Amino acid sequence: MPISSQGWELHIIRESVQRRPSDGRRRTIGRYQVYHDGVAQVGVDLQGMTAESKGPGANAPADNGKRVEEGSYPLWTHAPGQYATFGYSNSEDPDAGPKPCFELRNTGARYDILVHPGHEFLASVGCINLCKSLPNAQEQITYGTSRTRVISVIADMKNYLGQDFPSSNGKRIPRASIVIDGEP
Repeated sequence: MPISSQGWELHIIRESVQRRPSDGRRRTIGRYQVYHDGVAQVGVDLQGMTAESKGPGANAPADNGKRVEEGSYPLWTHAPGQYATFGYSNSEDPDAGPKPCFELRNTGARYDILVHPGHEFLASVGCINLCKSLPNAQEQITYGTSRTRVISVIADMKNYLGQDFPSSNGKRIPRASIVIDGEP
C-alpha cells in the first residue's frame, strides 16, 4: 500500500520474521520512514527498523497477540497509563512509566495499538517498537535508543503539524497517519 503523500506519514514496510532459537519466540522486522507530504525526512531517528509481534496481521478478535493488518491508520495522542503522548516519564529506565507513545486507531476489534519504545527481544503485544537495527534474532532492542526514536518521531510530528497538533492526550492527530505494508 503506497503512502498518500499528504500530511505526516509514518511508513512501515515489513520484511521478515525472526525466530529466537533459545525459546522459539518470534518477532516481525520491518523498516520505517517518516514522510512530509510524500518527501522522506532525513533525520537519523526518522528512519530505522521496527519490531512487532508475530503474524499474520489480524484486527480481530481483540487481544489476539498478533500484529495489526496491513493498512493505513489514523493517529491519536494516547491517554496516560503505562504509556502517554503527553506527560511521559523522563527516565531512561525501561521500568519507569509512563513511556512515550502515540496510538493507531480504526484497528477493528483491536485497541491500544501503540508505537512505543521496545526493549530486550520485543516489548509489544500487537504494538510497534522503533529500533536502530535488528540484524538477527539474537540482537536485543536497546530501550534508550528506542525511546529516543519514539520521542524524535513525536517531536517531528508536532513540528510538522504546528498548532494543529493536539495539546492533550486522547485526541485525534489531524493530517497524520501510519501506513503498514507487508505480511512476511
